[in-house]
Amino acid sequence: MITLEKIRAECSIKDIWEGQLLHLGLIILMVFGAHSLLMPAFSDPTFLGWDSNDWAMASILLAVVHQVMVAVVFRLQLYTGFMTKLFGANDIKVWGAIFLPLLASRPLTILAAAWLDPYRITNWRGIEVIVGAVLVILAIVTMHSVIKYFTIFRALGADHFRNEVIAMPTVKQGMFRYTNNAMYGIVFLGLWGIALLFGSWNALIVALFQHCYIWVHMHLTEGPDMRRLYSPG
Repeated sequence: MITLEKIRAECSIKDIWEGQLLHLGLIILMVFGAHSLLMPAFSDPTFLGWDSNDWAMASILLAVVHQVMVAVVFRLQLYTGFMTKLFGANDIKVWGAIFLPLLASRPLTILAAAWLDPYRITNWRGIEVIVGAVLVILAIVTMHSVIKYFTIFRALGADHFRNEVIAMPTVKQGMFRYTNNAMYGIVFLGLWGIALLFGSWNALIVALFQHCYIWVHMHLTEGPDMRRLYSPG
């Protein structure tokens, strides 16, 4: 089995930067693209002084902050032990205190954008509500599987911190029986569900952005990391 110590002994600057220039380019294109699709505010209702467009952009930018931070921490921790050097045995606790509030901000900011949005997706509200409810329920059921079987500990990227996590078996219980990446493939459908339940155009654009961007993260940051972490050694 590969170990973190071996990975760190063999790493180079190229490994740390792998995929990240493309990541940066796609962030710029996707943020400007999403912004261009949002409907502007004229006389929208507001919450905390922000209208639907403001909350939609906040959701997009917080997702960028979240994923860039994950990319930086994952790469530096994997290849240099950065967090462990700074915080010792509390490294994952500190990381969780940063990671989890940003994760929670994703549905909360989409919810605010959806609630305030005067622009509708379609005139078929019944269909939107039914499909939205199904997606939200599916996301909740999958999140239960994440918490129960995969655990929040592993979801924080604990395999970048601990050798014993690398040795754990692949999770095949709950929704993970149907897909290896239930978190990105299914849980993020809940964001689409929120947009559909409210019939919100702006929230739908944000859900599209967030779901696309998490797959950018998967392929350009986590994908190379997983190949290194789960190589035969």
